[in-house]
Amino acid sequence: MERTQGDGEVDHLERPSPLTDKERVMIQDSWGKVYQNCDDVGVAILVRFFVNFPSSKQFFNQFKHIEDAEELEKSAQLRKHARRVMNAINTLVENLDNSDKMASVLKLVAKAHALQHKVEPVYFKILSGVILEVLGEEYPEVVTPEVGAAWTNLLATVYCSISAIYKELGWEKLSTSTG
Repeated sequence: MERTQGDGEVDHLERPSPLTDKERVMIQDSWGKVYQNCDDVGVAILVRFFVNFPSSKQFFNQFKHIEDAEELEKSAQLRKHARRVMNAINTLVENLDNSDKMASVLKLVAKAHALQHKVEPVYFKILSGVILEVLGEEYPEVVTPEVGAAWTNLLATVYCSISAIYKELGWEKLSTSTG
């Protein structure tokens, strides 16, 4: 069931529809252009995520006390994690037609974040929104509204899959806020 937000809009990260062939092509084509600047885009995404949602930094000892965006950009730990995030997205995008591979990648990511790092799944939802913002701002000629909608659908699928894995692992704190 879709959930409506306070403003009456449907929250598309709650129940995505399966990706169409057209959406897969749009995602893969746009990602090819984005991934050429993998390191810069990944850092931009994580810096915005950590600046706008500072509670998300609690899981990173080496920079959890850094508040300045420029200082965050210089963090080796942040840059390393940005590369890992971008590589995981790349693996998903390369395997949009291979649901077993996608499920395998998402299971690894979810298990690590749930069991090792104790990251609440809501952070994946928040990060999805930041990814969409940064891609739309940095690549407006590539991430058109139609392409953005395809990305929204993919990231909703990712979030729903990760949330389901968290539930399988017995994770009870599927909150909708970071407070």
